[in-house]
Amino acid sequence: MAREPTSDLLAFLAVARARSFTRGAATLGVSPSAASHTIRGLEERLGLQLLTRTTRSVSLTDAGERLLQTVGPHFDGIEDALAAVTALREKPAGALRLVAGEHAAESILWPAVQRLRRDYPDIAAEIDVDNGMTDIVAERYHAGVRLGEHVDKDMIAVPISPEMRMALVGAPSYFAQRPMPRSPQDLTNHACINLRLQTYGGFYAWEFERGGRELKVRVQGPLAFNAPHLAIKTAISGAGLAFLLEDHVREDIAEGRLVRALADWCPPFAGYHLYYPSSRQLSPAFALLVDALRYPAKRAKRTR
Repeated sequence: MAREPTSDLLAFLAVARARSFTRGAATLGVSPSAASHTIRGLEERLGLQLLTRTTRSVSLTDAGERLLQTVGPHFDGIEDALAAVTALREKPAGALRLVAGEHAAESILWPAVQRLRRDYPDIAAEIDVDNGMTDIVAERYHAGVRLGEHVDKDMIAVPISPEMRMALVGAPSYFAQRPMPRSPQDLTNHACINLRLQTYGGFYAWEFERGGRELKVRVQGPLAFNAPHLAIKTAISGAGLAFLLEDHVREDIAEGRLVRALADWCPPFAGYHLYYPSSRQLSPAFALLVDALRYPAKRAKRTR
């Protein structure tokens, strides 16, 4: 392919993925007007409109969406191949783009990246915190982190944490005023702190299981948050019961700020997994990251 049409396609892909001439042009190192002129030339040669432009937004036409979906993966494959070839030098190097929820990013992903960079300073990492169901292929991430039950079947999934559990907790001051629940059904008589999660598209239905019996309880209460740390603070204040990952409240339980209830209704489930497309070529830098995160850790010795 001639150099000029390739440049035009790269400009289109950057703007189409960013849904913005300003952001797309920034990734190319050109001005928005230059990117717009380039894409308009491509549209004229194709005889098709690829982008719908307004003063506030950029959207794809049907033709533009089809071009993005068919051409984009080929350019991604070229970039992966070039990265793999570049990484054959003596020291693993390159940039890794990763996405994870706040808890996984802080407790697992960042510590592993920090350790990795001590040994391999030529490896760079971008960690985006997103608690939603990010499409890592469309957003061009190398990998993401999710709970095992939320990883798509067409992805390679690597366990990076032990099994996890949920914990129903309340403050001692709360239980001084109300009886301890003996079953999930008892929660109808309690003030419960709701949590709105992007992964569920609304309030999280509290999930319990015992002896093969599963229950999902949509609780009621005067307070709701979209951040676990606020639910924890509210529970500690005695305002209600919270249902959170055990990791979030383990220290508060150990130090007596929170009391656990219905522990026998909270069995373990698959923990965090690093996931990435099965078609991705593993560069040495990415392979090192997978090795650093894998649980249980079975890391091969590597020489620099």
